[in-house]
Amino acid sequence: MSIITENRRIDGPHGEIPVRVYRPGGEAGAGLVWAHGGAFFGGDIDMPESDWVARRLAERGITVVSVDYRLAPVLPAMTGSGDADAARFHYPVASEEVTAAFTWATTAPLRVPGWALGGASAGANLAAGATLRLRDTGRPMPRATLLVYPVLHATLPAMSAELTAKFMTLPDPHAVGPETISRMNLNYVRDPAGLEQPYAFPGGHDLTGMPPTFILNSDIDPLRASGQRFGAELVDAGVDVLVIREPGVRHGHLNEPDNPGALRSLDRMANWLLTPALGGVTGRSAAPGPSAAGVARQ
Repeated sequence: MSIITENRRIDGPHGEIPVRVYRPGGEAGAGLVWAHGGAFFGGDIDMPESDWVARRLAERGITVVSVDYRLAPVLPAMTGSGDADAARFHYPVASEEVTAAFTWATTAPLRVPGWALGGASAGANLAAGATLRLRDTGRPMPRATLLVYPVLHATLPAMSAELTAKFMTLPDPHAVGPETISRMNLNYVRDPAGLEQPYAFPGGHDLTGMPPTFILNSDIDPLRASGQRFGAELVDAGVDVLVIREPGVRHGHLNEPDNPGALRSLDRMANWLLTPALGGVTGRSAAPGPSAAGVARQ
């Protein structure tokens, strides 16, 4: 399917926000506002995790709005892809910009039957936090939330023995281990008190009223502990949730277009977004209904 792309700048709470809109050549079956990853201080809308993902989804009939949110300061202990000379911003700037981009999408004349909100890694964090922000302010909510290898807890939950064994096979496991993740998270919020904010790190907070959620974890990834814990927390909150582990892949596998695991993940994402049960208009904040919630793991 042919696609149409358009770069735009939309109004935001901290100035204009660059976004890129990907539209299928035919009628859209779903919409997704998407935030790339990059440890909160790296990445952009041209990286595969943003551009390639959006193009593949648009080819499946999904309109995607990719958000080029403002980045946090570069963390010296990690290597980022962002411009170290660019202006840098701590929480809540990126969170508020993803929230604003979603609100813009719901009012723009893009002819989408309903909008989901999602992201990868740090972008998944921003998507989850923005969803809670929308819930608490009474604004239109996403019909679904898509979280890919997310970081959702200020402190990484304990890894299982199975995950620890896989984690230790990484070339330099300590470079991406719990201590590094804690430094990354503190770098994002700057003030340690920010680590307790539910919009900064939704894990462990009140998740009632969240929309149906798909969590797609990388297999060999310490952040899988956060994704799995968040899935269980959603179940406890009465939220419908699907948790899938993509076998044999490392964190960030959506940045590898030639990786068969990335192609499988894109198919899973598109199929879920196009599920008829998720169709319909974007909803407003509401208490969870009586439907059953559950977790499926693979």
